[in-house]
Amino acid sequence: MEAVERLLENENECSEILQQIAACRGSINALMSEVLEGHIRFHLVERRENHKAHKGNAVEEVISVAKSYLK
Repeated sequence: MEAVERLLENENECSEILQQIAACRGSINALMSEVLEGHIRFHLVERRENHKAHKGNAVEEVISVAKSYLK
C-alpha cells in the first residue's frame, strides 16, 4: 500500500497507479488463500476427531470470513 501512496503523492499516471493497485490486490488474494487453507486444514481437518464443538465454530468462522471477503 505504501507504493500506491507514493504513486498518488507523486501524481503518477493513472495506469501506473491502477497497475500497482492490481498487484496489491493479487498479493492480498494470495495471502487470504494461504491463511484460509491453513485455517481449514488445522481447525477442520486435524482437529475434527477431538473437538466436535470447536469444529462447528470453525466452520461458521470460515463461512463468515469467506462471505465478508467475497462481498
